Amino acid sequence: MKITHVISHVLQYDLPSELGYSQQYYHKRTAHLVEIRTDEGVTGWGECFGPGNVAVANKGIVEKVIQPMILGDDPMDRDVIWHKVYNLLRDHGQKGMPMQSLSGVDIALWDIAGQVAGLPIHMLIGGAHRDRVPAYGYGMMLKRESLNDHVARFRDEAAAIRDMGFAATKMKLGLGPRDDVKLAQAVRDGVGEGFRFMADANHCYTTADAFYVGRALEELDAYWFEEPVAPEDLDGYRELRAGLRVNISGGEAEFNRWGWRQILENRGLDIAQPEVCAIGGISEYLRVLALCHAHFTPVVNHVWGSAVAVTTNLHLLAAMPALPGGLFPWEPMLEFDTTDNKFRDDLLIEPLDIQGQVKASGGYVAIPDKPGLGIQPDRDFIKRYELDL
Repeated sequence: MKITHVISHVLQYDLPSELGYSQQYYHKRTAHLVEIRTDEGVTGWGECFGPGNVAVANKGIVEKVIQPMILGDDPMDRDVIWHKVYNLLRDHGQKGMPMQSLSGVDIALWDIAGQVAGLPIHMLIGGAHRDRVPAYGYGMMLKRESLNDHVARFRDEAAAIRDMGFAATKMKLGLGPRDDVKLAQAVRDGVGEGFRFMADANHCYTTADAFYVGRALEELDAYWFEEPVAPEDLDGYRELRAGLRVNISGGEAEFNRWGWRQILENRGLDIAQPEVCAIGGISEYLRVLALCHAHFTPVVNHVWGSAVAVTTNLHLLAAMPALPGGLFPWEPMLEFDTTDNKFRDDLLIEPLDIQGQVKASGGYVAIPDKPGLGIQPDRDFIKRYELDL
């Protein structure tokens, strides 16, 4: 079997309303799919992390840089391909966009391998430790509105996500430390006592401001405080973890095993959040997972993107060993964006229906069991939303 085509599909549409987080507002939804075709008719699908113009730039890397390196290769040699591409791109970026692009290619190769073997990806990895995973719903995005409007909306939206059946919820921060504490209080008021909520700062604070917000999150019994400071600030992460009772999480902006080695040896995280569509794909994710568990750091995958990304993560969460194990082990969760996302909800011929599953099962999502990723994107849907680049 040989690789004949590596095709990048950048999809985009206008959101019904503008959304924001601590770094920017945005009004378009983007997804970047990778399709790998073979001379035996087997086709694999993957996804690259990165919105908007980042996805447009990554399309060039996928099709103009990586594709010529791997045309004619056997797609079953996925680890050989991974290291060939990484080594040839090492001089031009060990992190960032080249790794995002390699991630989509690698995921598609795993999809092909599963189809050839007749096994779902979690079985190729080593089997399913669980046949379903709890899901948490995130929302509470920033908008161009007053603090009072934010507070009222966050309280109501948090309650609505709880009532959808999700096992937990996550809010955004980013208005400033004092206003953010008011937002966190609104979320706690919305979900009530005892319901798990998390707060995501998207690295907008100095260490001092992160301590201020983190102490408030402690009092509100938040489960984790995500990306409180810049990903490069390893000292800040270590100080926050040592000085706060709330769990410190992060890592979505790290891209390979060498960067993750630094994070983990620094002992700055309670919960690791690798992003498989950016980190280097499934191949590199599994190496990072092993590193995390070697440092006794539990993992909750960062999930952003289309149904391809969601499905990939369901396989990875199924195959993740319990850490440290026991009768009632700590369990990972599936991250689910509750805001408008056609590329997650309508891309597949057989939709995942995550929200329907959550409502019907008390917060859980089933693990796919068909070969490879076990999904079939709708090509007419892709044509309708694909950018003409």
